Amino acid sequence: MSWRFLLDTNVLSEPLRPIPNSNVMQNLQQYENEIVTTTIVYHELLFGCYRLPESKKRQKIEKYIKEVIEPNIPIIPYDAKAAKWHAIERNRLMKIGKTPSFADSQIAAIAKVNQLILVTNNVSDFANFTELQIENWFA
Repeated sequence: MSWRFLLDTNVLSEPLRPIPNSNVMQNLQQYENEIVTTTIVYHELLFGCYRLPESKKRQKIEKYIKEVIEPNIPIIPYDAKAAKWHAIERNRLMKIGKTPSFADSQIAAIAKVNQLILVTNNVSDFANFTELQIENWFA
């Protein structure tokens, strides 16, 4: 199967919640062979984890990253093609006063140049990007 969906941080971390969103969990299972994430999202997960003090919560997150994400979900990089689209799109958005966060615009660029649907609960953070396909599995 080929890649279809790029998961944002809030989707990828949903299984760690005490009561995960059932729609997200169902879609993660249904599309398990069609999902990827990015080096940017991977960084956000690791950074969030490493900021925590040693605790059961941190151990749970570390285990999830090591045993679920790393072996099962491809992590695709921010490359030259994404950087070019990112620069053009970021410039366009800045000119109209809608400057996105740098990380979100990198994630959007990776999704766009790889022709992937970005799955996020933060739809408004990505709404102004040109021709970016977005889905919200939380709805």
